[in-house]
Amino acid sequence: MNLFPLKLFLLFLFTCNVFGMPIEVITIGQNSVKELKTLIYEEQVYCSTDEISRILKCQLYHSEKRGKTVLYIENRRVKISAQSTFILVDDHVYQIPFPSISKATDIYLPAAEFFDILKSSIFPELNYDSNKQILDFDIKGFNINRVVIDEKANGTILYIKTRKEFPEGHVSAFKHKNGWFYVTVKGGIIDLEKVENTYTRGNVRKVTADQLSESAQLAFKLGSDIEEHELYQTDKPSEIVITLRAPIENNAYIKSMKTRWFLDTIVLDAGHGGKDGGTQGKRGTKEKDITLDIAKRLGSLIEKNSRIKTIYTREEDVFISLKKRTQMANEKNGKLFISIHANANPNKKVRGFETYLLRPGKTNDAIAVASRENSVINLEENKTNFYDKLEGSNLIMATMAQSMYMKESEYLAALIQEEIGKKVSSKNRGVKQAGFYVLVGASMPNVLVEVGYLSNKYEEKLLRKGSYRQNIAEGIYQAVIKFKQSKEKNLDKG
Repeated sequence: MNLFPLKLFLLFLFTCNVFGMPIEVITIGQNSVKELKTLIYEEQVYCSTDEISRILKCQLYHSEKRGKTVLYIENRRVKISAQSTFILVDDHVYQIPFPSISKATDIYLPAAEFFDILKSSIFPELNYDSNKQILDFDIKGFNINRVVIDEKANGTILYIKTRKEFPEGHVSAFKHKNGWFYVTVKGGIIDLEKVENTYTRGNVRKVTADQLSESAQLAFKLGSDIEEHELYQTDKPSEIVITLRAPIENNAYIKSMKTRWFLDTIVLDAGHGGKDGGTQGKRGTKEKDITLDIAKRLGSLIEKNSRIKTIYTREEDVFISLKKRTQMANEKNGKLFISIHANANPNKKVRGFETYLLRPGKTNDAIAVASRENSVINLEENKTNFYDKLEGSNLIMATMAQSMYMKESEYLAALIQEEIGKKVSSKNRGVKQAGFYVLVGASMPNVLVEVGYLSNKYEEKLLRKGSYRQNIAEGIYQAVIKFKQSKEKNLDKG
């Protein structure tokens, strides 16, 4: 095939793209004037997404391979594809008369049409004069832009959209006895008009806001009581996420299901297996072997001493995907899910046992542990985007979906730490939280137990002993029995 005509055609296209007169950008609220470089193509003025990102100070993500660009403008997601006449703002599709064009890693858009889209969807105060090549808009330095309310069967999720992630300790929230829920953001500058015009739904009846000298305060009038709340921050996109969990007694469906919650089936998950050995100690001790042995010892105790049916996600040295493990638990009508693991740390002196709940990690250590355990997905042959979505607010959504079991999970985790502590002399590292994929989707109270550190020479030696693993199994068993007694006692009262 003769490639010369194609090369000539591409050269022609390239030379047709000539730089035009820059657009003068006037930012009214900041009294600044900047220039936005342009490109002339087929007599149309085009501007680059790189330049737009610079001018608007927004996040930009290029995928050269896929020919796509995503801009996060005022926490709105703007998707752009090369050589396309369609632009997606969140879920709304806009069509432009001239297609976008690509140049190197950048994508160029017809300026007038794109600014019209921004004006109608994000910046009503934006104005573009195509004759004078002047773009002006009013930015008042807001870093808190708007609020979105998402009502769930078991509570409410508040999304406070921000332009940045605030430092730890700068965001606080509390429920007042007067029926209002307050959020205070130190260093927050709030767009009062947009926030107070929030579309309210469900339990949130009204939203008000106040700009104080050093902070911003948002207030939410609630129609009914909440059991507790959780506060998170995400960076992509930047937002403060607050979950408001409704009391179980307020949910008629959940209340009606109480009689089916007697603990008659437990699912024991021995972490890793098969081609996934997990972490490994200096003496060659593999995590997958330790977890399987403890799971079997625990299952044997449960079967011999109670009427609880025991289900194993694996009883042999086989590989099972993380998603499949909780699917199995749900299919077998499990009432309790315990995933057993052994830990590792670059600091060889770290030792002890800890129990995790499914929540976004708040400490670097917890995030590191979850990241190591979650890396198993790289071994899965039929990996889907299921895992890719379990980040930021999506992970928060997953935890919210399981929040009806959270109190029970917290109680079980505390019992496990207490009872293992009675059986072994190793350090009790307490109850922690992190985003473990293996716990996502379990429709029952669920925890992940890290029984010790194989990276610690002394603890590896202990975990190699059958007597020590038996002690751990007995500790978890005692916790399960106490949990069952307490849970069913409360159900009888209900």
